[in-house]
Amino acid sequence: MKRLIQVQKELKAPKNMINSFGNYKYRSAEGIIEAAKPLLHDNGLLLLLSDEIVLIGTYVFVKAKAYIYDAESSYQIASTTGFARHPIAKKGMDDSQLTGSTSSFARKYALNGIFAIDDDEWRYNGISN
Repeated sequence: MKRLIQVQKELKAPKNMINSFGNYKYRSAEGIIEAAKPLLHDNGLLLLLSDEIVLIGTYVFVKAKAYIYDAESSYQIASTTGFARHPIAKKGMDDSQLTGSTSSFARKYALNGIFAIDDDEWRYNGISN
């Protein structure tokens, strides 16, 4: 756990993507993973992700799990879960794109949990509160 704490302390995952439609900044699952990989490697940790399609009531969700393992012993250190509701349709996307987009969203929230990422934008812009 001390090594995971070190990764959480050092990880910088700024909101460096821009949604031009909604005019807001966001971070992607891919960006979080890219930032985490060298820190995980340096600390002898392995990140694994998995997805599962689940039905909750009448809604379909992607349930993403993030797992951290000790790379040497294969012992699981931590895991978190993120959910994203799978839309029925979205303009301009086919079914596989919808599922992929929903998976990325769910994974982002699982990664936020395992790496203790919050949405305090001021930390990344050098603004104090």
